[in-house]
Amino acid sequence: MVTLDVRPQLLDALSALRDRVAAARFPLPLAGAPRARANRDELLAQLDDYLVPRLREPEAPLLAVIGGSTGAGKSTLVNSLVGRRVSEAGVLRPTTRTPVLVCHPEDHHWFSGMRVLPHLTREWVPHHEPGDDLPPRSERGERVLRIETADTLPRGLALLDAPDIDSLVSDNRVLAAELICAADIWVMVTTAARYADAVPWHLLRTAKEHKATLVTVLDRVPHQVVSEVSRQYGALLTKAGLGQLPRFTVPELPESAWGGGLLPASAVAPLRTWLVHQAQDPGARQEALARTAHGVLDSLKARMPELAGAAAAQYAAALRLTAAVDGAYDSEHTRVKGRLQAGAVLSGDALKRWRAYPLDCSAGELLDALVESLSALLLCAVTAADERVDEAWRREPAAAAPGLTDRDPKLESAEHRIGMAVRRWRRVLEEYAEEEVRGLDKSMAPDPEVVAALVGTALLGGRRARTAGEGLAERIGAHGALRLRDRGGRLLTSYLDKTLNTERERRLAPLDALDVHPEPQAELIAALSVLQKER
Repeated sequence: MVTLDVRPQLLDALSALRDRVAAARFPLPLAGAPRARANRDELLAQLDDYLVPRLREPEAPLLAVIGGSTGAGKSTLVNSLVGRRVSEAGVLRPTTRTPVLVCHPEDHHWFSGMRVLPHLTREWVPHHEPGDDLPPRSERGERVLRIETADTLPRGLALLDAPDIDSLVSDNRVLAAELICAADIWVMVTTAARYADAVPWHLLRTAKEHKATLVTVLDRVPHQVVSEVSRQYGALLTKAGLGQLPRFTVPELPESAWGGGLLPASAVAPLRTWLVHQAQDPGARQEALARTAHGVLDSLKARMPELAGAAAAQYAAALRLTAAVDGAYDSEHTRVKGRLQAGAVLSGDALKRWRAYPLDCSAGELLDALVESLSALLLCAVTAADERVDEAWRREPAAAAPGLTDRDPKLESAEHRIGMAVRRWRRVLEEYAEEEVRGLDKSMAPDPEVVAALVGTALLGGRRARTAGEGLAERIGAHGALRLRDRGGRLLTSYLDKTLNTERERRLAPLDALDVHPEPQAELIAALSVLQKER
């Protein structure tokens, strides 16, 4: 017999593993990302709603979750097992559905708190007599678990009527899956008309993979075909490796029609007897709890590496996206430096201004033209880099993540940012010129703006601006000219690097915001390793 032996070290390791799973993110739209997110959410639901609370309090009542397809008769089955109406039943479902948990009055404290299903708000229902109307469902928009008590249920057993697993409302389907993950026993209900549907079989196979304690109910079976349908259903279970599954058949009765009444006690007696035995027989209870708990623990050996692999794929994709940006901007950075050395800024209007200086062009106008030409060169480089990034990212599925390629029209444009940076460079260059001139004889000191215009032309004009360097030396001396050109050159390099790196970081910012790092892969595997050692 499998037993449930829990030590504090195991719980600590499990809690640490749970935190690693919760921290895993899969934001990039890779092929395996939706499956990874679903697996993470399902695993978190099992850890939070079932495994951790069950291991901490193994003496808590056994929870049997009744799940199944639309119209399978789950609510009628629950009501009949309890002996009175505790859950709304009907073939036509409302747009929202509140799950109902029923337990013995002396067991209510186990479920009124947040021990299991902590994400659901409790809606406590006082005892009401048979024939009373059921309380209205919550209309506050929050996810609610309604708690009912019934002394017709034995102590130690609780039933939970879950939403339809194939509901047209996606939130209901998600909630149904979460509730099933909280079960000590899965009771899967299907009908004679729908026992071959895909959705219930998917859950049955999942339960088998996780080695959960599972029972299936074939409901609403007409008397005329009960033998044939039961035989066919049993053959399907055997083919799926579920032939040893406890299986119960509930006949179609007048009370089944439209979910309006309670089934005779004899119709659900075999299932009720089996559930009560699981809850009250110490050996059966221990084995049911241990099988489901160890099934979840054993499943981690496959599920955690799968999550780690998905995390690794996310990081690899993020690296490729980052490398495309770095490569494009590094290439343009090198090209701009070469263009500066070749004097490309001193062209067009800037070259005309320089040729007209000083007779038909002032120093201020020459600086304006240089600033405009340098801004245009940098803007051209950034535009070319972004186009290369766009081209590379079009080949990457991960680049389709929201925000990576969208441009926010409210943000400052690259032209504005670059223009601001180049104008700041000009102001600092003028300050350098003023400092150099300040040390000269006042009677012979040139206009600082003229000095700034000459050093700017010498730095940006290449061989075309040889005379600018000569004119600078004539005005402030050879040593002063050399010193100012060195300072101005370092300033130009600094602003060039800063401007292009700012644009690079702007392009990478949405990717950085997704917080894709290499650590989750190693952390998930390490947490699994620690848990395995503690087991």
